[in-house]
Amino acid sequence: MDVSKQLLLKRPVNVTAVVTPLWKQEAQQQLQSQIIQIDQQLEQIDGQGQRAIAEIQKQSLQPPGPQVQQQIENIQYQVNQRKSELLEQKNQCLQSLQQVQMLELDQEVNQGQLEGFFRIELGDNLASKMQVEVVIRDGVVEEIRGDI
Repeated sequence: MDVSKQLLLKRPVNVTAVVTPLWKQEAQQQLQSQIIQIDQQLEQIDGQGQRAIAEIQKQSLQPPGPQVQQQIENIQYQVNQRKSELLEQKNQCLQSLQQVQMLELDQEVNQGQLEGFFRIELGDNLASKMQVEVVIRDGVVEEIRGDI
């Protein structure tokens, strides 16, 4: 083999997990943790918004003028926008949690992608070299599929 005719390339490597009781437990814990974090962020956003509005009201004339009212409305709008985004994230987490609970043992699920390097030389099939998948069970590589 002539090493001058080789090329080192990078490719995406799909990671697939086999569903096990441990995998389900860890996935559920991770999702529940994300939900708790989102709930905490929702509380923070509410508190920050209320404090900002209270500060503006404290510093303004009574009754508040149109500029002050506009500032308050802007803050409320921003708070509501952020809360809406967080609630959407929470909803997605809850849906994912429900999906995880419904998965059957030994089912394979996509865990994401990694990047890996590979050598290619004259005569290799690039398409088949690009299609590599790693199958893991409880974090341990069980199988490597594709042309390494």
